[in-house]
Amino acid sequence: MNTSLIVLLIFAGLALGGGVGFFIRNNQKKEEERKAEDEKNRILQEANSKVKEMLFEARNDALKVQEEAKKEEREKRIKLQAIEERLVKKEDVLDQKMDASEKLKEDLENKVSSVKQLKLEVQAICEQQKGQLEKVANLSKDEARELLLKKVEEEYKDEIVEHIKKLEISMREEAEVKAKHAIADAIQKYAAETAVESTATLVALPNDEMKGRIIGREGRNINAFEQITGVDVIVDDTPGSIVISGFDLVRRYVAKIALERLIEDGRIHPARIEEMVQRVKGEVNVLIKELGERAAVETGVIGLPTNLVKILGRLKFRISYGQNVLKHSMEVAFLAGHLAVELGADVSICKKAGLLHDIGKAVDHEIQGKHAAIGRDILKKFGVSDDVIHCVEAHEGDIPADSIEAKIVQAANLISIARPGADKDNLDNFLNRLEEIENLSNSFEGVRKSYAIQAGREVRVFVDPKQVDDLQSIKLSHDIARKIEHDLKYPGQIKVEVVREMREEAFAE
Repeated sequence: MNTSLIVLLIFAGLALGGGVGFFIRNNQKKEEERKAEDEKNRILQEANSKVKEMLFEARNDALKVQEEAKKEEREKRIKLQAIEERLVKKEDVLDQKMDASEKLKEDLENKVSSVKQLKLEVQAICEQQKGQLEKVANLSKDEARELLLKKVEEEYKDEIVEHIKKLEISMREEAEVKAKHAIADAIQKYAAETAVESTATLVALPNDEMKGRIIGREGRNINAFEQITGVDVIVDDTPGSIVISGFDLVRRYVAKIALERLIEDGRIHPARIEEMVQRVKGEVNVLIKELGERAAVETGVIGLPTNLVKILGRLKFRISYGQNVLKHSMEVAFLAGHLAVELGADVSICKKAGLLHDIGKAVDHEIQGKHAAIGRDILKKFGVSDDVIHCVEAHEGDIPADSIEAKIVQAANLISIARPGADKDNLDNFLNRLEEIENLSNSFEGVRKSYAIQAGREVRVFVDPKQVDDLQSIKLSHDIARKIEHDLKYPGQIKVEVVREMREEAFAE
């Protein structure tokens, strides 16, 4: 065999082998595709079966839920039906009750009308019977009542007197104990010195030659000083001093300080006097504010307007019945505060009202009217509370005290001005007050003589025992006390004691 044939055979074998291989691979691929298709169909069949099972289960669950929902709906429908039946029954019951109420209301209205008619008939019968009784007895209704009371009074006179005395003694003792405790505690907690203010101020001189310089040539220095300051300068034979007299404490204070500085400076002439007095007046204005602030701080009263504090400070230079008004106001504030604590009242209102109760006296020489009314107007201007204003307005008794705080301020004011040595009154006024008390007591029927004793704190009334019995004595004491309260003005209280003494004489022979 030649070479070309061999090559040809080789290529033919390769082609044949390739064709066989392609055939085999094609058959294998088809087999694999067939198997894959079978696996796919198997998986689809399994999935379909599972879906069918799930659908079946879901259908069963849905049926169960539907059955339960229908069951719940039936139960709710039954309940609603029962509730509706109950409501219908209640409405029927309410309708019945409303009908019964309307009927009862009508019956009551009819009964009320009949009762009113019967009442009118009874009143008419009573009036007719009263008229017949008055006609038979020949007495009016008031005369019959008076006769009955008089008869009862005569029959049970001793028992009534004894009962009244027991009640008066018991009530008086209880009231006195409580009042003494409250007042004693208040006074004990505030014990202040008492000093009566004078209307004159003493100025010490280094030597008597200074008197001549103060007087000046032809009295020009002293005349200028008196004219500028508004006070009287008394230069007498008293060695080493001169006296400044005047009722205005501010003017006296300004005059005293100005004169002392003039003496210290040594230059005394009208121009210098005027300059010094003006300087001291400016200092006094500052001092007045400081005095007001100090008084407010010491009494615990805070929040007062600045201008009101200045007016308060002016009370330091005001005297009333011998008392320094600012000192008196501070004392009333302390006493009112302690009394408020004892009695359970508002302490802040009592303190503020006590401090400001005489604020009107700071300007009462400039404004017409009572100082209580002036003080009310001042406090209203500065926006002070109505409770405090009422206490200030009522502290003198010009209007009724409607609050316990107002009554406490009244009591504290009386305690302050009525203490021994706290008030300065001249002899004529004192004797006039005693005479007024005695004359008022003597004006009552059955009174023989009356005597005002204990500096006007007590009045003893002697009555005619034949005209006034024991029961009338009790009435007379109350009538005199009420008359004194209504007609007279006095500090503190006045005890009225009616004395009835029966003396009979007989002789054995």
